[in-house]
Amino acid sequence: MRFPKYSLIIIVLIALIGVGWLIKNNKTRQNTIVIQDKEEFDNQQARIDEIVNYEVESYVENLFVPWEIVFTSPNRILVTERNGKIRVIENGTLRSQPLINFPEVSTISEEGLMGLVLDPQYESNKLIYTCYAYAEGQDLFDKVVVLKDNETYIEAQNTIIDRIPAAQFHAGCRLGFGPDLKLYITTGDATQKELAQDVNSLAGKILRINPDGTIPEDNPFPNSPIYSYGHRNPQGIDWHPVSEIFVSTEHGPSIIDGPPGGDEVNIIKKGQNYGWPLVSHEKNKEGLIGPKIIFTPAVAPASGTFYSGVVFPQFKNHFLFGGLKGEGIFRVVFAENTPETIVAYEKLSGINVGRIRAITEGPDGFIYFSTSNRDGKSETRDGDDRIYRLVPVK
Repeated sequence: MRFPKYSLIIIVLIALIGVGWLIKNNKTRQNTIVIQDKEEFDNQQARIDEIVNYEVESYVENLFVPWEIVFTSPNRILVTERNGKIRVIENGTLRSQPLINFPEVSTISEEGLMGLVLDPQYESNKLIYTCYAYAEGQDLFDKVVVLKDNETYIEAQNTIIDRIPAAQFHAGCRLGFGPDLKLYITTGDATQKELAQDVNSLAGKILRINPDGTIPEDNPFPNSPIYSYGHRNPQGIDWHPVSEIFVSTEHGPSIIDGPPGGDEVNIIKKGQNYGWPLVSHEKNKEGLIGPKIIFTPAVAPASGTFYSGVVFPQFKNHFLFGGLKGEGIFRVVFAENTPETIVAYEKLSGINVGRIRAITEGPDGFIYFSTSNRDGKSETRDGDDRIYRLVPVK
């Protein structure tokens, strides 16, 4: 096919503009810290007695898309694999047999066995909660199930919330207990973006329920588990150790439903509308809550945790999340006196293990994270998937 002369010129100009835009917006992909409040950032740095350099250490290998990492004790870890198994790591050794397998889990693409969290009273009741996708006819749904941890095996107790719309893409589903001891659940828009604005649907929301599945009386919508709405696919949640602000990461559009990029870090507030699909990227409208940070090109934020340990003083109270497409760990620094203000963010250097999904702080103060290289979206490496950890340089 031959293009008219002017058409070729226009195509070239568009390509050049696109390349320039990518370079301009690619700061976090080049391990460069982005400082938004230099004075506050410098003040925080000045109070750090020592910066402890880290190195990446392989901890466990040969997992299948480990989606969540939970410590039940300093020497015991539970891991969800997306294909339906909960595995146990004891004293650094991955046991060959899963503690439980959910054969009904749907694993067409991105959905599967996902979030996992301990009950706030785990030490006495040994209860844990997990979320997984399953098929019902032609439809997919998420459900949250209560489990009993019997050390050598896990048994299902009951389902506390069900029929959350899901799909092979945008299925959520991260779990977390807040400072209020309520269970929070992230849900994706199930590739039906209009559902994110529908408060009669559980898709594209962050939900809040009591541990027994009942709805808290102070939820923003009467008789509804919905806490916030207008989300595309949030997959990381945690609360600041001091201010207790509620922070979430969220995947932005990916060509099929909008311009690529626009990944978000949000501060979540009760009853608020976070805009999807009415707005995305830098666009916003009155009455909608805009993101605190936008990542374009996409980094695909898949998790989130605040670091509260003492091993790495330079990360104290900073928010860390794993990036799938970004293939790294990202750090977000919050202001100390105005906790909803972000003063800096960066992609940490020296972490070259591929797609990173789950991230958590261990009881030892090390930072544990999992790869997602067997999810069909990248080349696998020997030993994939793995759990790694950041440890002090020896």
